[in-house]
Amino acid sequence: MITRRRLIAAAALWPIAPAALGQTRPLTCGQVTRKQTEGPFFKTNTPQRLTLVEPGAKALKLTVTGQVLSRDCTPLKGALLDFWHADETGEYDNQGYRYRGHQFTDADGRYRLETILPAEYPGRARHIHVKVQPAGGRVLTTQLYFPNQARNEMDGLFTPDLVMRMKGPGQGVFDFVVA
Repeated sequence: MITRRRLIAAAALWPIAPAALGQTRPLTCGQVTRKQTEGPFFKTNTPQRLTLVEPGAKALKLTVTGQVLSRDCTPLKGALLDFWHADETGEYDNQGYRYRGHQFTDADGRYRLETILPAEYPGRARHIHVKVQPAGGRVLTTQLYFPNQARNEMDGLFTPDLVMRMKGPGQGVFDFVVA
């Protein structure tokens, strides 16, 4: 007979169950990353680069890492990630490619973006735009947010499931799951 006590005990073990069974894939799989608007500032033909840090940048440096995964947790090699965000004053570069660039995931579906902490600007919480496209697949357009930001709840586009996990100051983690 399942008692309330046994149900609570089983629920407490659920987060460690995959590791206990020798599975090390993230628990985020199956749930496709939420789509969001690309906004008015997307530009095509961005340069391929791992770092968006510009010479003389005064904002806190930020590194965002993670994987691009399929719904069944398979890492997706060669997935395209195209990033763009505001600068340290809340402005987007619409003439050039400051704080814009794309890269591809490695054999394990991993990516690493080096950039700065983008500024907030009127009406928006701090965020990073991204388009993710697995090889031969559909484009996912979304935005990444930062935890514990005062403007998160005031931003009409903000959604908690797009908040990065912060491993330390300037170290964000986010795994994308694509259909």
